[in-house]
Amino acid sequence: MTQYVYRFGGGVSDGGKGDKNLLGGKGANLDGMAAIGLPVPPGFTISTPVCALYYDNGETFPDSLKAEVATGVAHIEAVTGKKFGDAADPLLVSVRSGARVSMPGMMDTVLNLGLNDETVIGLCEASGDPRFAWDSYRRFIQMYSDVVLELDHGRFEEALEIAKEDRGYNLDTDLTADDWKALVAEYKQIVEELWGKPFPQDVHDQLWGAIGAVFGSWQSERAKVYRRLNDIPGDWGTAVNVQAMVFGNMGDTSATGVAFTRDPAKGDNAYYGEFLINAQGEDVVAGIRTPQYLTRAAREAAGAKPLSMEEAMPEAYAELAAVFDQLERHYRDMQDIEFTVERGKLWMLQTRSGKRTAKAALKIAVDMASEGLITQEEAILRVDPQALDQLLHPTLDPQAPRDVLTKGLPASPGAASGVAVFDSDTAEKRAGAGDSVILIRVETSPEDIHGMHAARGILTARGGMTSHAAVVARGMGRPCVSGAGSLSISARDKVMRVGQREVREGDTVTIDGTTGEVMLGEVPTVQPELSGDFGTLMEWADARRRLKVRTNAETPLDCRTAREFGAEGIGLCRTEHMFFDSARITAVRQMILAEDEAGRRAALAKLLPEQRSDFVEIFEVMVGLPCTIRLLDPPLHEFLPHEESEFAEVAAAAGLDVETLKRRAAELHEFNPMLGHRGCRLGVTYPEIYEMQARAIFEAACEVAEKSGAAPIPEVMIPLVATAKELQLMKTVVDKAARAVFAEKGREIEYLVGTMIELPRAALRAGEIAEVGAFFSFGTNDLTQTTLGVSRDDAARFLTTYVEKGIYARDPFVSIDVEGVGELISLAAERGRATRPDIKLGICGEHGGDPASIQFCEQTGLDYVSASPYRVPIARLAAAQAALRRG
Repeated sequence: MTQYVYRFGGGVSDGGKGDKNLLGGKGANLDGMAAIGLPVPPGFTISTPVCALYYDNGETFPDSLKAEVATGVAHIEAVTGKKFGDAADPLLVSVRSGARVSMPGMMDTVLNLGLNDETVIGLCEASGDPRFAWDSYRRFIQMYSDVVLELDHGRFEEALEIAKEDRGYNLDTDLTADDWKALVAEYKQIVEELWGKPFPQDVHDQLWGAIGAVFGSWQSERAKVYRRLNDIPGDWGTAVNVQAMVFGNMGDTSATGVAFTRDPAKGDNAYYGEFLINAQGEDVVAGIRTPQYLTRAAREAAGAKPLSMEEAMPEAYAELAAVFDQLERHYRDMQDIEFTVERGKLWMLQTRSGKRTAKAALKIAVDMASEGLITQEEAILRVDPQALDQLLHPTLDPQAPRDVLTKGLPASPGAASGVAVFDSDTAEKRAGAGDSVILIRVETSPEDIHGMHAARGILTARGGMTSHAAVVARGMGRPCVSGAGSLSISARDKVMRVGQREVREGDTVTIDGTTGEVMLGEVPTVQPELSGDFGTLMEWADARRRLKVRTNAETPLDCRTAREFGAEGIGLCRTEHMFFDSARITAVRQMILAEDEAGRRAALAKLLPEQRSDFVEIFEVMVGLPCTIRLLDPPLHEFLPHEESEFAEVAAAAGLDVETLKRRAAELHEFNPMLGHRGCRLGVTYPEIYEMQARAIFEAACEVAEKSGAAPIPEVMIPLVATAKELQLMKTVVDKAARAVFAEKGREIEYLVGTMIELPRAALRAGEIAEVGAFFSFGTNDLTQTTLGVSRDDAARFLTTYVEKGIYARDPFVSIDVEGVGELISLAAERGRATRPDIKLGICGEHGGDPASIQFCEQTGLDYVSASPYRVPIARLAAAQAALRRG
């Protein structure tokens, strides 16, 4: 019989090797902590395969699970000496999710389960603290009603706020046992009103309801969004962890907290965390109360008055610090820990590899390698290449004036400016329309995930640096300022007030997640400095990668940026962007509208010096490096006017009447221009266009070689080739232009002629095409379109559904479709090499900056990838990781 339940704690460890795929991350680490002797409340894990079975079987459980869960409950009872449902001294449990990878706040938790009208009396007696018992019962009703019964949690929050207001209290901790008892009665009335039935009193019904709700939360909308944003497969499922409750809300000798063994924002080797005395875990992460600092140093640095845990609970803190060191050595990574102190005794509730900013990830990886805790190779593999994106963009100019409205907690570093919005739906809508958005909330909840992703930055009035907003923002790389307590925010009125000042929806604000400052208006930015830990890790990565990394660039600024980021040449220079320049569009249009070759050549003669100048500027930046220049690719009609108002102006400039211009535009119009008269088809029809471009390339290369003494290596790329004959015709044009220029200049430049493989036929006939072309550059954007028969401009409306339904693992325009497009690339590489063993192979589509696609390129044995300038470091690191994984 298949085993579904695995016990831990009390000297038992059913999980064996702590397989995260089986037990989920939380379950595996609970088992691991118990196995090394740490104080872990006993419990059991229902494995991840049950999640798939639950959905496959119409949200029902396997028949054998009931008996296994009963065995798990008996294990907890044996270790704790308490009975589940016992009216005298009841066992209470928590029910938590635990996926293979951390998904903070995305799935559900139920605490204090096992309380009812009888067991709450027993808990009063056993604990000697009626206030604690009734507080726990009201928490349980509130959480169970929200998570399991799916009732309006706002009704319960409103009742609590009214109760405090009626009694003149500010904090939950001010309420007495009688206050909580009265609130429990009110909560039960709300349940009966909204649910139509009394609150469940059978503890076993409570348990199975919670287990079902946790499995059910795997398919919640927020969990789906989070999985899509973080490329987590939907078929992984979650485990469920049932564990004996320990209580941080049993008075001033009890506490709960969240801590990191190193600073997750900066990476410093210093404990980082928060705790609350007389509280339960959700009080910290939900931001309901502003927590206190963990260490004295952190408290003093912040200028805070409430005592740190180090000062208020020195013995428990000392024990916790020892556990931190033990866990970091055991897991060999920075840990994110949840703990509870129950009447002076420390309990460990969770450990996992902590989410961190890109800056922190770099520092922690480099520091740990320097400390000898991990190897340089492990350090390279520890940093998510995509996370480097956080480091590669501008930050606020420290010299710029700032109109500071208020200051909160620096929850996630970086800075962002944008229009203020007060709800997630608006944030998503305005971001979709092209606005930069700052999402402003009293506090965020998991339901805000889509708005947080759409926003450039996040600002909250409540919550600490381990609150939901902070953790999710750091994972997304979004700047976040939390706990800005001086803010008064009205989501309904769409206004934020600070003293006498107001910020309304649409006003521009700036947040600095590094300092916690909130500013009115937009603050200028400065470019990042990429040295220190970044430079060290990239040096290690470059020493281990095989793939070269080039850039997609066509302006001198892009080229310089890419060189600063480590680009080793140009993989794609799109020449059509040069044609659209306002100073030369008239000559381009004269060329298009000419009735014969002579007219076209006259117009092209005007473009030649402009085009040559473009290439000189690029080659000067890329001296000595290969530069792949794609000859004109888009259909000619794109250069002609589309609006009625433009026709007269263009006709006059071209020396034509408006009707002639309209007729010519109509002749060039195509119903499906992506598959029409473009690419090499233009060169076949009008070879003088490619002749002019080739001449401009070689004249520029010779000029740079003469000035600098070192020439670039032009790689002339013919686009949209489907047959070897097309490439042969175009290569003849290019070679003829090269010979003419070299004869005129009295010098020769090394160059190559090759093609972009972007059509399935070209991939299939790669052996023949390689007889002519010296290199293949896979244009994965168009190759994906032509292979899948999907327009990337229109696919967004349905591809999300395709990914959710598992038709594609990821958006094929983001990550290469390995089974389809990838097989064509592999086939073309194999056939190209069979004909020309030294053929140069690379990719230049947007996939060149995608780590998963780079992994495929490494496995296929391509020579280089090419990415946009800001993604060059991402590609360098991903290429190193791919080489290390390949072994």
